[in-house]
Amino acid sequence: MPTLTRWFVRLGLVHLVLALALAALLAGAAVLPLPGWLGALNPVYFHLFMVGWVTNLIFGVAHWMFPRATPERPRGQEGLVWAAFLLLNGGLLLRALAEPMTARQPGGIWGPLLALSALLQWLGGLAFVANTWGRVKER
Repeated sequence: MPTLTRWFVRLGLVHLVLALALAALLAGAAVLPLPGWLGALNPVYFHLFMVGWVTNLIFGVAHWMFPRATPERPRGQEGLVWAAFLLLNGGLLLRALAEPMTARQPGGIWGPLLALSALLQWLGGLAFVANTWGRVKER
């Protein structure tokens, strides 16, 4: 298994555990006297699960299992996939901070940081697609 695939899958597993822990905390808010601001973490749970777990797992397995690009560069431009990894997960980390802060303090620096986080994730997706597109081919 390629190193980059291991990074995608392992970080995806970390995000899965964090998302499930956050889901348990959010569910606990229905029965325990927890602070009301916890509701601002609901989008964070969703992004940890869908981007952190699902997308990282898909990217990692696709990077590993898709047909070879060329004999010299079987997985395409590895630097482009590292960029995808860093952009996707850097954007996710920024989003996990900015999303609840934007909900709690609208109008500050957190709104532009939230927009930046979405841009980083989108660029990460584009980098992955740019590298993987040519590997989608007939036998």
